[in-house]
Amino acid sequence: MNKTTKYIDALSLTEAEKSALPDSSLRAVHEALDTEHQTFERDDDTPLASVKARLEQNWPDSLAGDQLIKDDEGRTQLQAMPKAKRSSMFPDPWRTNPIGRFWDRLRGRDVTPRYVSRLTKEEQEHEQKWRTTGSIRRYILLILTLAQTVVATWYMKTILPYQGWAFINPVDMVGQDLWVSFMQLLPYLLQSGILVLFAVLFCWVSAGFWTALMGFLQLLIGRDKYSISASTVGDEALNPEHRTALIMPICNEDVDRVFAGLRATWESVKATGQQKHFDVYILSDSYNPDICVAEQKAWMELIAEVQGEGQIFYRRRRRRVKRKSGNIDDFCRRWGSEYSYMVVLDADSVMSGECLTNLVRLMEANPNAGIIQSSPRASGMDTLYARCQQFATRVYGPLFTAGLHFWQLGESHYWGHNAIIRVKPFIEHCALAPLPGDGNFAGSILSHDFVEAALMRRAGWGVWIAYDLPGSYEELPPNLLDELKRDRRWCQGNLMNFRLFLVKGMHPVHRAVFLTGVMSYLSAPLWFLFLALSTALQVVHALTEPQYFLQPRQLFPVWPQWRPELAIALFASTMVLLFLPKLLSIILVWCKGPKEYGGFIRVTISLLLEVLFSVLLAPVRMLFHTVFVVSAFLGWEVVWNSPQRDDDSTPWGEAFMRHGSQLLLGLVWAVGMAWLDLRFLFWLAPIVFSLILSPFVSVISSRSTIGLRTKRWKLFLIPEEYNTPKVLADTDAYLQLNRNRTLEDGFMHAVFNPSYNALATAMATARHRASHVLEIARDRHVEQALNETPDKLNRDRRLVLLSDPVTMARMHYRVWAAPEKYTSWVDEYSKLAINPLAMKAK
Repeated sequence: MNKTTKYIDALSLTEAEKSALPDSSLRAVHEALDTEHQTFERDDDTPLASVKARLEQNWPDSLAGDQLIKDDEGRTQLQAMPKAKRSSMFPDPWRTNPIGRFWDRLRGRDVTPRYVSRLTKEEQEHEQKWRTTGSIRRYILLILTLAQTVVATWYMKTILPYQGWAFINPVDMVGQDLWVSFMQLLPYLLQSGILVLFAVLFCWVSAGFWTALMGFLQLLIGRDKYSISASTVGDEALNPEHRTALIMPICNEDVDRVFAGLRATWESVKATGQQKHFDVYILSDSYNPDICVAEQKAWMELIAEVQGEGQIFYRRRRRRVKRKSGNIDDFCRRWGSEYSYMVVLDADSVMSGECLTNLVRLMEANPNAGIIQSSPRASGMDTLYARCQQFATRVYGPLFTAGLHFWQLGESHYWGHNAIIRVKPFIEHCALAPLPGDGNFAGSILSHDFVEAALMRRAGWGVWIAYDLPGSYEELPPNLLDELKRDRRWCQGNLMNFRLFLVKGMHPVHRAVFLTGVMSYLSAPLWFLFLALSTALQVVHALTEPQYFLQPRQLFPVWPQWRPELAIALFASTMVLLFLPKLLSIILVWCKGPKEYGGFIRVTISLLLEVLFSVLLAPVRMLFHTVFVVSAFLGWEVVWNSPQRDDDSTPWGEAFMRHGSQLLLGLVWAVGMAWLDLRFLFWLAPIVFSLILSPFVSVISSRSTIGLRTKRWKLFLIPEEYNTPKVLADTDAYLQLNRNRTLEDGFMHAVFNPSYNALATAMATARHRASHVLEIARDRHVEQALNETPDKLNRDRRLVLLSDPVTMARMHYRVWAAPEKYTSWVDEYSKLAINPLAMKAK
């Protein structure tokens, strides 16, 4: 069998079609496949002539009649996106300096108001009513939180051992020895720091408590006058003039999972009969060449399997500006004017057709709603860690989400996915300028969702949470270390967002959102500092002689005190704030029926195990988040290069590398306190022993075998596992189908396999005009690549080759025409473990 015959055999043709092709040369084969009879001077350009035929051979059901076009140089191009209809979307520069804005006002250069009323008088009255109600509620929350914090801080002050505050007089210490003065002041300086930190942390916990409590009452009563979901009955016809885009920005994601969830979502939309109102856009920022080819293959298969021609589109950006927010902005500029609404999906998002159509109905029923955020429910994971987190978010999450809605109403959160957005105001008001200046907190905004919600509200549009709308799902990280990688990014993003706290026009609620975003991570170093100061105070108390006389003429000594009854009372009240929301959540489950959670006994056991698990993990997260915050302020880069894991499990070596310092700190802390005062070690035991056990908990909780065992025992069971919704069952089925036909080593297949080479060539985005300089560059790229071994061709160079249809055609021709010259490539390809199902796309 000669080279040409081998190539013909690799084509997706019947035996009769193969035998009809000439076997004299590769050029002759490509020219025979070309029905348009194009001519090329170079032999290695002739694969460009057969691209259309090779695509139609392999994916006949994926190509609409007008999708294959010719570019300016006559090369076949697969139009994966509709024709752009551009809109202008540009950001206003941030004015983060209130003094500068005040100076501009003095000079008569004030900024015009952004809020322009679009509402009827009746709609304005309704909005004013809920805005007034929201303001009153938030003042009540502020009063409750501050009052609770003041009382708790006063109690904390009374239980601290050194009560000679009134005798501290710096004037009397002027003539004393500095060391004596320092030792007199040291306990009180430590206690002052402890009190300040306690007040801040208690206020943070108190706000969460009142949020959960109001959410509990809201869900228990079951009636919510201001629920946005109540504004429709759920069967109204959709306005044909208002079309919705489902957009999914992805970047180097699990291709099989992405397209399984997307297929299940689209088929659920089709089941409602409303698919004509929706289009799907897969917006890829992937820069791994293997993943890029796999995405193209998966898109072609998706179109064929759901008959999605003309409604499901795919685009890979060449210039990845501003990450996810830039990807969404780019969609809005090119195609946003064609749609009234867009629903943003994450790579792991799954949404039912009923949920999506109801979100559209809510938008149409509420003309002043700019963003409506659904409440995604976590599901679909098997590791012990993820199942425990799924259970926690499913049981506790509804309380906090309903509580957020109670306090915020139409001035609420947007979490960046599983939400519907009104496109026109988003284009007009939500473009994000980079943060000014230099350093770690300047540049492109990372946590764009909170900022976009704040800008939408600043422009007068409502931001709502549809907390009681079912059918919205997401997945959680499979293990602790993967969650911490995500937290590292979120920490940096939230710290950057706080620079916008004083930006002109921001609603007070969204200023509070920026503050709570910072506190989500800043609370960790504050808690760690609180524990460190408490330990230092205990060391001072145990190792130094108390200073009984703090003034020269003091008649009576100041004795260190210990009030165990007050300490126990304060500890108990703090535990109530921390754990009562969990108890209220389980009470709500008991009231509404625990059957879907495994029954009364199992859901109670699951709750107790989750509480134990959260106690073990809280100190671990505290130390990691402390490192993240400190590194962000110091400009350090925290690198996480984790190896590939089977079943997403954490290897022992990586666990001890990540948690080793925590284990050592826990041991030193425990031994030191045991030597100093065993009673204090009792109070610190949940902290230090959690740190000592951290690598073991991290590894064991990452095992899917243990997670599946708890599933068989009906522990950590959630309703989506007890009675799986069709859209989730379909996602699992399609994921298994995609896993069976997954494409590995996509770039190598794009070079060698005729079908995947045709696909990569047709979808290549670098459509340059012919020029002598460009030809020299292309030949250099191809020659350098083929004269090296494939493993020496790095990611960026592969991406350059993949983006150019001419370089892909030339590489394809040369490795088939002269295999003896490019043996390193041919040998490497022959060694690949090829999945036969991935090669059968028809």
